[in-house]
Amino acid sequence: MEPAVDRLKVDISKPRYDQSTYSGRAKHFFIVTNPFNILASSTELEQAKLLVTEYRNKAVLPGLTADQLWRAKQLYDSTYHPDTGEKMFVLGRMSAQVPCNMLVTGCMLTFYKTTPAVIFWQWINQSFNAVVNYTNRSGANPISEKQLGLSYLGATTGAIVTALSLNRLAPRFPPIIGRFVPFAAVAAANSINLPMMRSNELVNGIPVLTADGEALGESRKAAQSAITQVVVSRILMAVPGMFIPPILMAKLEKRSFLRRYPMMSAPLQVLMVGASLVLATPLCCALFPQMSSMKTSRLESELKAKVLAHPSSPDKVYFNKGL
Repeated sequence: MEPAVDRLKVDISKPRYDQSTYSGRAKHFFIVTNPFNILASSTELEQAKLLVTEYRNKAVLPGLTADQLWRAKQLYDSTYHPDTGEKMFVLGRMSAQVPCNMLVTGCMLTFYKTTPAVIFWQWINQSFNAVVNYTNRSGANPISEKQLGLSYLGATTGAIVTALSLNRLAPRFPPIIGRFVPFAAVAAANSINLPMMRSNELVNGIPVLTADGEALGESRKAAQSAITQVVVSRILMAVPGMFIPPILMAKLEKRSFLRRYPMMSAPLQVLMVGASLVLATPLCCALFPQMSSMKTSRLESELKAKVLAHPSSPDKVYFNKGL
């Protein structure tokens, strides 16, 4: 039996695992994106919230173990907004990413040949993305309804136009090429959605900090770096689920089973996408540290001068890249 936790030795304000290493970040995101978190009952969630709140308020909690505390913290983090403390809409939680994306992506890969199907599933995908972005909006700088609407419209239009344009070109190439059109549409949508959703950061900058967490100012170049990292992560996250299943399905559809039972094509593709996303989602979220960094020399001239004039004169600054 694990001994009772010494409250002073367990810092739940930070992730459990070392975020300076890829393996530590991967472990953290495997927990954050765990689909089983959405199965927790309301009672379990309220108990987790109570335990975390009491621990933060230095209450005496006899018999509490480290594993129990971290499990409560993980449930709390996956359910309640970090800024507002409000319970997040279930489909917008990170723990819903794998089950929701496996269904939507699987259907995009299955129904990609007709214009109505392309429009419908790209619209569904971007609607889901809008829910995720709104649910995980910043409490300090909330996304305005206008900004959310423009981002949604831009991403949806970009995805549909890309998919339909590539579908017209697909007949010139081998049939397998057409199966990758949904991925190109998703990549285009991510490249539009994220910059539009976080346009305030590109205009006003994001906070840059010293290694000790001291604020140094706001940087637009740091915002550009942060958004680029997130776009790359999101696109790479889609690669395994949108490349491996199409290749396997192209082979399976030549076999007698799927010729006899063509309705099994969609369920099989959804399951394959789900298996890919279980690994790809946390592993790609972990590609870049949450607290990313950049050299001071890359900052805007005015901010660079301010940083170099700082008593510690850091040659590197840090910023939260977001998700």
